[in-house]
Amino acid sequence: MRRLHEFLFVRHRHNWLLLLRFAVVGVSGVLVNLITLVVVKKLGPGFNQPIVGVPGTEFNVRWYHVYSTIAFLVANLWNFQLNRTWTFRTSKHARWWHEYWPFLAVGLLGQVIGLVLLTLLMHLDSPIHLSPTVFDDSTGFRTRLYWAQLIVIAVVTPISFVLNKLWTFAAVRTHHPDLADPSHVEAVLADEGDEATASTDADRRAGALPGRHDPLA
Repeated sequence: MRRLHEFLFVRHRHNWLLLLRFAVVGVSGVLVNLITLVVVKKLGPGFNQPIVGVPGTEFNVRWYHVYSTIAFLVANLWNFQLNRTWTFRTSKHARWWHEYWPFLAVGLLGQVIGLVLLTLLMHLDSPIHLSPTVFDDSTGFRTRLYWAQLIVIAVVTPISFVLNKLWTFAAVRTHHPDLADPSHVEAVLADEGDEATASTDADRRAGALPGRHDPLA
């Protein structure tokens, strides 16, 4: 039991701190996502109206797919900036775009999964659709789209956290995959420091050899 406690709360305490920060950013991102969704829903056509049919299927791309994607893009940018400057604190270690494109790629992967789930929650023929009787769109709190989007966020967020921690911020920050696990940071940086010291000592010894400074030797 003591070893388990040490493994979870001592060796990986930094991981828990990262998860807490990521969760705080995630909560703010949920609010940004939902606020954006409400705004675009009010400004655009009815969210259940079809836009274009999906070839070979009975499904359609509907306005709620567009609204969900717009909300995702706004919240994704919001979350990235906060994670970059606060959660993982990598703003001094990598260029903005070099971190944003993998963060966006991870987010888009999650969004694709989310759109599939959103469709299943909204489509009345789906076995997991939200009941139109309970969620009859009569008020904001009973709007099916809002609750479906909230469920999608809850499902996709843990996947995004793992992928972003292992790839976007750790590997991009130092080009060193070992830093994906914060428990390895000190060891990796120590090794790099030892290599730098050894290289400096070698240069000094080489500079002390005859002929290195005297062009006539």
